[in-house]
Amino acid sequence: MTVTTATLTPPALTPPHPVFPGRRVGGASLVVGPLLVLTGVLLRLRFDFFFPAQLSAYEQRPDLMRASYSLVAAGWVLLWPGVALLAARVGERHREPAVWGGVLTVLGLFARTFHAGVDHLAFQLVTVQGASSATRTASETYGAFHVFSTLNAAVMGGWVLLAVGAYRARVLGPLRATALALASAMPLGVLKGTTAWSIAAAAGLCVALVPLGVAAWRTGPAPRAATVGGRVLLVGVVGLAMVLLGRVG
Repeated sequence: MTVTTATLTPPALTPPHPVFPGRRVGGASLVVGPLLVLTGVLLRLRFDFFFPAQLSAYEQRPDLMRASYSLVAAGWVLLWPGVALLAARVGERHREPAVWGGVLTVLGLFARTFHAGVDHLAFQLVTVQGASSATRTASETYGAFHVFSTLNAAVMGGWVLLAVGAYRARVLGPLRATALALASAMPLGVLKGTTAWSIAAAAGLCVALVPLGVAAWRTGPAPRAATVGGRVLLVGVVGLAMVLLGRVG
């Protein structure tokens, strides 16, 4: 019996494409996530950056501000499969930057999701008590410690490490790697408005990641129309059920 290198290498450890999150899920994440973040950031561009102005803006334009913060929050959450896919691509050549960059970036996305929850609560205070009362409450509690404060370095540093790894692994060229690193400039914390750095960071995500997502969808065999239709139907049904369940509480 002839023993080859392929025989000794477990197939599950060296797939041509990561099974999880998968080429299509990860690719869709790389396209949709950055675009949502950029759109949400631009929607609140007209308002001052600091939280009193953000709360006042919500009182005056609740639908606009709700849309802005919801799009940004959804974009951060939906980015995690794309980050996992990008880290897997980097790991094919450079393991350490892939592991550390991927882990820290995902932890940073968790922290931003927590911040989005605080934003939501603050806006509900505006609805119930008015902007002045909500602003007073926010100012008195703004510096309160929470466990996700420990992830502030991950929020900023994860993108830089991932960008360095993507450049070293030749997944991204120098310009797009720099654009990805710009994501670290996105202001962190709660009730943050839009600055020039916010736009640069969100645009950098789009420049770096959207082409990767499109490329991921174009590689590999195309699924059958029946498979696509079935998956779209399943996602629609499950998504509707999750929305209804969420409304119940």
